[in-house]
Amino acid sequence: MTKEDFMRKAIDLATENVRKGDGGPFGAVIVKDGLIVAEATNTVTSTIDPTAHAEVNAIRKACANLKTFDLSGCVIYSSCEPCPMCLSALYWAHVDKIYISATKRIAAKAGFDDAFIYKELDTPKARRRLQQESLLKDKGSQPFDLWNSMTDKIKY
Repeated sequence: MTKEDFMRKAIDLATENVRKGDGGPFGAVIVKDGLIVAEATNTVTSTIDPTAHAEVNAIRKACANLKTFDLSGCVIYSSCEPCPMCLSALYWAHVDKIYISATKRIAAKAGFDDAFIYKELDTPKARRRLQQESLLKDKGSQPFDLWNSMTDKIKY
């Protein structure tokens, strides 16, 4: 299959997802060594999970299928430019490259506008809509101290 074939698959998944009513108009395909290792759609509404975006669902499936949390050597074909959450997840998963079709501007015109998140990230914490408050600061380092002392941990 060509890159265009993989992208057509992601777009077809997104289109069919809209027809079925399982979630938003997003599809993703993860490929390794020229083979599809996972494909997924947005299932936010059908699974009642705000994190169930196509890319995140595809990452979860690819990791399960490959039995690893490191997707180095994989690329993703996303029917649309990833939102900030999905982009972060793709960085954490260590995919090699992201191919996109629709842009975030096209998504925004359909009501999927992530601009407010980008704006919030550039806003000082004290002025963000979602407030953050620290508690038990003297205890917060305990899990990290234990992690740092372990010699048999699985790093990621």
